[in-house]
Amino acid sequence: MPNVSSAAVLSGRGLYAISDGPRPDLLAAVDAVLRGGAAVVQYRDKRNDARRRLDEATALADLCRRHCVPLLINDDVELARASGAAGVHLGADDAGIEVARAALGPAAIIGVSCYDSLQRARDAAASGAGYLAFGAFHPSPTKPRARTAGVDLLRAARGLGLPLVAIGGITPDNARALIDAGADFVAAISGLFGAPDPGAAAAEYTKCFRDTD
Repeated sequence: MPNVSSAAVLSGRGLYAISDGPRPDLLAAVDAVLRGGAAVVQYRDKRNDARRRLDEATALADLCRRHCVPLLINDDVELARASGAAGVHLGADDAGIEVARAALGPAAIIGVSCYDSLQRARDAAASGAGYLAFGAFHPSPTKPRARTAGVDLLRAARGLGLPLVAIGGITPDNARALIDAGADFVAAISGLFGAPDPGAAAAEYTKCFRDTD
């Protein structure tokens, strides 16, 4: 039985930046996003290229440590362990929280996609998740067929006592409503890494949190 009371929890609030797969300027783009104020970075790369992914994840973990920001790895527990990342983000088809905790240890941040399900969030919280992610709240170019979530889900999930991440089509223009409903973090992929200036885009997202303080 995992010691859920000692599980690491994602701290703070702000922009949750998710990388967009292979790109030659990945480190420079992530550095710009960090300088723009990102509070969390997730390395997301679905390609089957183990050597490149390990090199990139290890370099990003070092970069994020220099910025005092956690790097999380999408889906891949072993890559999170090997790269020295701060933790892992798990979806419905990935390893369970208990498996990830056994591999990564008590200090690792383990986030879980809960989609549109409050019950999945309850189960994840009981198993020692470090944060709960919900969405998509708006149409997403990254996942156009994603399940949709309503803003009331964030309000209901506040009672679970964990940080909440909102994802899916979030822009600086629509982020405030989600923050007001209880999102501690808003996640962005194409809104950051598809922008001409990822750093400037990150600063616009970050401003949404400053405006609510």
